[in-house]
Amino acid sequence: MSEIRAAGPCAPLGVFVAILWLALATLARGQDLPLPRADARFGEHGEEEVRLGRLLFYDPILSGNRAVACATCHHPRFGTSDGVSLGIGDGGIGLGPERMVDPANPPERRIARNAPALFNLGAEEFTRLFHDGRLQADPSQKGGIRTPMGDAMEEGFASVLAAQAMFPVVSGDEMAGHRGENEISRAVSRGLITGAGGAWDLIARRVAAIPGYRARFDAVIGKGRPIRFTDIANAIAAFVATEWRADNSPFDRYLNGEATLPEAALRGMRLFYGRAGCAACHSGQFQTDHDFHAIAMPQIGPGKAAEFERHHRDVGRMRVTGRSGDAFRFRTPSLRNVTHTAPYGHDGAYATLEAVLRHHLDPEAALKSYDPRQAILPDIPGAEDGWVLDRPDEMAKIAAANALAPHTLSAGEISDLLAFLESLTDPESLEGRLGIPDRVPSGLAVPR
Repeated sequence: MSEIRAAGPCAPLGVFVAILWLALATLARGQDLPLPRADARFGEHGEEEVRLGRLLFYDPILSGNRAVACATCHHPRFGTSDGVSLGIGDGGIGLGPERMVDPANPPERRIARNAPALFNLGAEEFTRLFHDGRLQADPSQKGGIRTPMGDAMEEGFASVLAAQAMFPVVSGDEMAGHRGENEISRAVSRGLITGAGGAWDLIARRVAAIPGYRARFDAVIGKGRPIRFTDIANAIAAFVATEWRADNSPFDRYLNGEATLPEAALRGMRLFYGRAGCAACHSGQFQTDHDFHAIAMPQIGPGKAAEFERHHRDVGRMRVTGRSGDAFRFRTPSLRNVTHTAPYGHDGAYATLEAVLRHHLDPEAALKSYDPRQAILPDIPGAEDGWVLDRPDEMAKIAAANALAPHTLSAGEISDLLAFLESLTDPESLEGRLGIPDRVPSGLAVPR
């Protein structure tokens, strides 16, 4: 609590009342807690580029079979995710929890990780992306970005967020399609990603051949200049950064002294930044330290593995660094709009926010008692979603890596924490500033 200085023996009673009121207000505002500052910095983007990126984001033209758009797995109807634990990309029909296998072209497997939300990715602090952080800003690397591609990385991406777009379009499970079934997947299977005739070049040619896109790119990159995949990625990033900027929640306004919070949310805030210890990892204005932590999250689904590997585990950050100490560590997710981004965890193991919150209270016990029936998994015949859960040795490795000590909270305190998390919702960002386009220049169906 802020220090109260004596006003002197002759000070009027009103002065004492004013000082007491100020002290109580300071305490009520939580300034005795390590609260963050609402001072996130965002880049500026031209309107023409943002509007172009919007069309590209919702256009299936970027996928091998012209059937999957970025919005298929990152849709505003589902908090910029897809509403399922592990989604279906190529080979699926429908949207969100209603998406199902296309019997005429079934997927080889479900996507290995939960589709992360897109809120605030245009903020300067977001320099690491994906659950394992395999994409990150690094001035020592080609183009200033570290990726699994190493020296093969192309230059021209305006940001880490723009470079993120290069991964889904060359993933067979997500957008590229089955091996050999279209020009994009054939290029990917031959290892041709960059350069003339590579997958990115083929996608760029597709887009450039559409008059509606050519005209819009003329206004952004210059008339007649060849369209590169990096130009496409930069436009998509400009749209994402603008459309889903989420820094005007009740909590942001509270931090700026523009509003108060309901009593339950205030109690939850005190727990979050105090005894519950949530802010040890969920720090900053957007509640993430951008670091990696092992908290014994149950592993479901196909796991993250190379094609030649025959397992379903996901070792998280270790897959990027090669260090055994990084096994089962995953990036701390931002909690902005978190009440609208279920399911939770790198693989969406928990369908509800309360369930994943309770997991944090005793991760090892929660792992041991985990019920996979709570996951939201579209049916894929033959999927071995419980491969890790059925192997005690694999479960023991996940438990041994846990770094989160058990903690006790009452039912009322959990309710208060949930009330605080609700205060992180920015309604305008949920809807998006431009919304879903009625049509796209390719003429393909917009995911709605």
